[in-house]
Amino acid sequence: MIVAYVGLGSNLAHPRRQLARAVAALARLPRTTVMRVSPNFVTAPVGTCDAQPDYVNAVAAVRTALAPRALLARLSAIERRQRRRREPGGPRNAPRTLDLDLLLFGSRRIALSGLAVPHPRMHERAFVLHPLRAIAPAARIPGRGLARCFGHAVRGQRIARTRTHHFH
Repeated sequence: MIVAYVGLGSNLAHPRRQLARAVAALARLPRTTVMRVSPNFVTAPVGTCDAQPDYVNAVAAVRTALAPRALLARLSAIERRQRRRREPGGPRNAPRTLDLDLLLFGSRRIALSGLAVPHPRMHERAFVLHPLRAIAPAARIPGRGLARCFGHAVRGQRIARTRTHHFH
């Protein structure tokens, strides 16, 4: 069993509810247990010039016996069930009902087609670092060091805790 961290984000169709539904779906994955889920954070969109709604973000820690590619495939299936649309050649960082990113997979470093762990930009994003730090203050980013050491680099990104919607 490996502890993996999954980033959750949404800025369409009731974002807090989308995240709660995604956590419930994570809990139903085979050979996987949700250990902890961070509080929700409201964040400004990153990496886009287009006007769009703020995001709600969180991070979940899961213990899993799934292989990294199998876990990633399950995350993509959850996104599709929650009506995530990926337009081939469409704009990066477009608004979305749900975004699930495999951030960390134990202490492994993986560089395969379609799978990069640790997530290559996680250390540059307040919407990952703040919720990760809330549930795993000693989390390490393989090849980079303690996640909390990157807080200074994301100081200018707007982020605030918000209510958490619980899905039953």
